[in-house]
Amino acid sequence: MRPQDHPEFFRLPPPEGRSRESSIALDAEGRFSHDGELVRHPGMARAFSSWIDLHPDNGRFILNNGYDWSYFRVEDVPFFVLGLREQDGCLLLGLSDGSESPLDPQSLTVGARGALYTMVKAGKFRARFTPAAQTALAAWLSSSENGELSLEIAGHRLERGFGRALVIEGPADESPSSGSAFRVEPRRNENPRRRGDLRARSRR
Repeated sequence: MRPQDHPEFFRLPPPEGRSRESSIALDAEGRFSHDGELVRHPGMARAFSSWIDLHPDNGRFILNNGYDWSYFRVEDVPFFVLGLREQDGCLLLGLSDGSESPLDPQSLTVGARGALYTMVKAGKFRARFTPAAQTALAAWLSSSENGELSLEIAGHRLERGFGRALVIEGPADESPSSGSAFRVEPRRNENPRRRGDLRARSRR
């Protein structure tokens, strides 16, 4: 039995001499820092990503490894969409913690500078597409007669419009919030044919 299985795990006081408030932060580019210094060890950064959760009582972001937990600060979103692939008629999003989450088209929104956001993990968390992933999404975009963009997956057009273009930020190999804005627009009435695993790399 792990400490996490204790019914009062999230209400127990921290170990003596420690605080539940940490100096760990996740910035808008998807980089962790500790005491103001970037976490450069990739294994530690992956571990932090895999520990992200919400406190069940107050909804604050925590890092929970099953043995202990602490609060941490999130500048924008806790997860980033790094890539996507089609499987069994749906799109699976590859997330920054190494997991996959089905795309919920109705949750897609366009934020500042054209960045694309969506809800992931059964609607529990908000995630932002990296430029690489947002570029890859163009393979599933189709354009109607009036120029409106919509998603088309496995031959089915989803009733979710994006206007006439999606603006994405910077080249595909840049960090989530870097670069200048540009547009990705499928040709009118084009049915994109690129399918399968389009997991794109994003420099972290």
